[in-house]
Amino acid sequence: MAANKTHVIFDLDGTLIDSSSSILQSFESAFRQLGVEATKPFTQEVIGPPLMPTLRMLSGSEDETLLNALAAAFKAEYDGHGYQLATVFDGIEAFLDRLLDQQMDMYIATNKRILPTRKIMQHLSWERYFKAVYALDYFQPALSSKKDMVTHILRNQGLQQSSTIFIGDRIEDGMSAEGNGLDFAMVTWGYLDDSVGEIPSHWLQFSQPSALGDYLLASR
Repeated sequence: MAANKTHVIFDLDGTLIDSSSSILQSFESAFRQLGVEATKPFTQEVIGPPLMPTLRMLSGSEDETLLNALAAAFKAEYDGHGYQLATVFDGIEAFLDRLLDQQMDMYIATNKRILPTRKIMQHLSWERYFKAVYALDYFQPALSSKKDMVTHILRNQGLQQSSTIFIGDRIEDGMSAEGNGLDFAMVTWGYLDDSVGEIPSHWLQFSQPSALGDYLLASR
């Protein structure tokens, strides 16, 4: 798998930033406000999938009225101020600066909703890094999978598969890349779930942003 990439699509949570404390606090607040007992602990394992499937899993309910109420409570907490608690993983901004200096085109593809995603970009002053930021609900109607989101990014931005790489921390990210014929690099400094089993041998793995930067810029 040659580097020689000029376009990089990033997952956000667990790859570039750590939103775990703010997300989990917002879930806890929503469930507490509505007096709902969660079916499992609020741990990092619940971070990553879209909001509504996560609420279904945590509540064990298919009651749309309840789920919508939980979603509204979560959004009020997270969109109001919780998003500001997101922290940047060590070495990420230096890594992004390197890619920007070498004129790499960078994009975000996240399961997080587009509103708090844009707020995080503004809060971190990260607008300069990314040509475009995408989320499932960026599109109308909202997309159902990250794989479809990556498909739309490639099409909307006119990106070639051979010059594009997807970078994330979840099996879902790797499968989304493969479903679009993209090379994939998995980072292990985020929310990687050790229970997922063996990671495909043809996926790249990086434990430090600096090493990933070295790989991406090796042929430039």
